[in-house]
Amino acid sequence: MQFFSFWRSLASFRVRIALNLKDVPAEIVFVDIDADAHRADAYRKINPQMALPALVTDDGAVLFQSLAIIDYLDETYPNPPLLPADALGRARVRGLALIVACEGHPLLTPRVRRYLTRELDLRDTQQSAWFRRWTVETLAALEGHLAGHKATGTFCHGDQATLADICLVGHVTAAINQKISLSPWPTVNRIHEAAMALPAFAKAHPRVQADTPDAMRAK
Repeated sequence: MQFFSFWRSLASFRVRIALNLKDVPAEIVFVDIDADAHRADAYRKINPQMALPALVTDDGAVLFQSLAIIDYLDETYPNPPLLPADALGRARVRGLALIVACEGHPLLTPRVRRYLTRELDLRDTQQSAWFRRWTVETLAALEGHLAGHKATGTFCHGDQATLADICLVGHVTAAINQKISLSPWPTVNRIHEAAMALPAFAKAHPRVQADTPDAMRAK
């Protein structure tokens, strides 16, 4: 199994967590987005969308989109499960995950930044306002769904990490990168801290990957 990843990619971060939680061995192939390696013919043949991550199974099947890859891993390697056993629980966890993966994260990606810079010619301050707006809105939505909910436990849903936590930590990482204080969202902050205390999450963090630049590596 080959996993195509980039250290700073939050979508890659999600899949790294899932691989770690399930202890699934995979050859990691680093694709340097900063060097436009994702646009090279070699990677374009794997993923015509030229986005990360991608996963190639042992039989050569190509999987793309982080949540689809995680879904495959969860079905193929069922322990530990990343979704609850009951239908309502699964719907809640998926809903929390989609707030990040479908509503928040798509507005923060490198291709959006390139468009804001190259096509709209926005200044750095304008770009920062854009990213902050959507990061904060997503954090507020998560807090609203999590705080005081009877199903919220140590993690987003109960006391075992799920798909929702995988997505939450990535978005919180985006907030931290923007130097956004998490104090307005104490439940989100608490869950993030609980998740990052788990080795599977900590080892997947963008600042500790083999392709992380020295200047960005965790001290």
